Amino acid sequence: MSAQNNQLLKLLGVGFGIAVTVGGTIGTGILRKPGPIAGMIGEPWMILLLWLAVGIYALLGVLCAIELAISMPQAGAWYVYARRAFGDYFGFVTGITSWLGTVSALGFGAYTMSEYIALLIPKTESLIQSIAIGLLILLTVFHWMGTKTAGKSQEILAVVKAVGLLIFVVVCFVFGTSPSGNELQQSLSNTAVPLTFLGIIGALQAIFYTYDGWHTATYFTEENTDPAKTLPKSMITGVVMIILIYMLVNAAILYALPTEILMTSKLAAADTISYIFGDGYSKMITLFLMISILGIVNAQIMFAPRVIFSMSRDHLFFKAASQVNALGTPSVAMPLTSVLSILLILSGKDTCGKLSDIATFFFVLSYAAGFAALIKLRYAEPEMHRPFKAPWFPFLPYLLIIVSILFLAGAVYSDMNSSKFALIFLVISYPLFLWVKSLNKKSSIA
Repeated sequence: MSAQNNQLLKLLGVGFGIAVTVGGTIGTGILRKPGPIAGMIGEPWMILLLWLAVGIYALLGVLCAIELAISMPQAGAWYVYARRAFGDYFGFVTGITSWLGTVSALGFGAYTMSEYIALLIPKTESLIQSIAIGLLILLTVFHWMGTKTAGKSQEILAVVKAVGLLIFVVVCFVFGTSPSGNELQQSLSNTAVPLTFLGIIGALQAIFYTYDGWHTATYFTEENTDPAKTLPKSMITGVVMIILIYMLVNAAILYALPTEILMTSKLAAADTISYIFGDGYSKMITLFLMISILGIVNAQIMFAPRVIFSMSRDHLFFKAASQVNALGTPSVAMPLTSVLSILLILSGKDTCGKLSDIATFFFVLSYAAGFAALIKLRYAEPEMHRPFKAPWFPFLPYLLIIVSILFLAGAVYSDMNSSKFALIFLVISYPLFLWVKSLNKKSSIA
């Protein structure tokens, strides 16, 4: 496909699909969230159960996403499916929320990586914001070099990340020391946390954010050499790997790090290594954590621009965002995505701390739109070519919609401070939609 006609290039296969699923999911969440989650839940068995529950949600969601992606092999993922099923406005809302969620996560990831750099080089602590911005600029320039180069970098980072986390798990179980029965009972007694509705919702909010990325390969279906053949393999394999890694990492941390330390830990993996070997080894794990975060930021800066690229092509975003350079990179959508993430970083440290919660609301909203689109299209377009069909229809997508809505309602109830940004956008979305349509109409007349 020629990029001169503003089309993406068919360059990607199974290896990239697995890499972008794993690399686009595993990152800042598993490295930062175990501590806060332990502080909200307390009970190790309940912590592992919640991680597994969201993992099953992601695996079932993948089965639905594969059907949609193969049936409609276009860049943009949830936006494409929602627009096809429910029309331009619903597609616009889904596309913008999907894009804004990733923009928020991208800013959060870059800021987190700069915090790790400050841990390694204390003199840079006052430059955290500048380092985060510089990182986004460098990645934008790198991805300008084309889809093929970016895809290979993602594959390398995903392998390094997966192997590194498995080594971390082995180290924790080999060198860590689990407390004896009496010690464990005393520790749990000292750190007992009442299991509350708000605590569970808060923990789920954190875990949903950590799992987001299970659908990442769908953003690149248009660039896949044979999506019907490769997408099911890459997405299912990738998500199963993620669930296994997350469960093992959490089990390793809970085994090796005392609960009272974990509950106050902001960097659980680094604190675990420090507890086992001493502070001198924490820099080693911190360096690896930086690589892990780089992998997810690298993936996000690839797939987020493809949403507004696709919207622009359908006249639901600014026309310029549909431009693609000769190497297959959305040449306007990518820097625009980076600029908005930079603005969020510039808005201050407190905002960065809330970015992941805001992103989670947008992500789950997009999931629900996709599951609803699958149901609508099965009935409205029964003749559509579907090389892969989600099993247990219609019960599976309905179940996922109910779970998504319940989570969103709980998130609004428990964290209005973060959710209000998403709700404000939903309120202004229709006037914004009409404004964009009007601009595109004037542009086409001119």
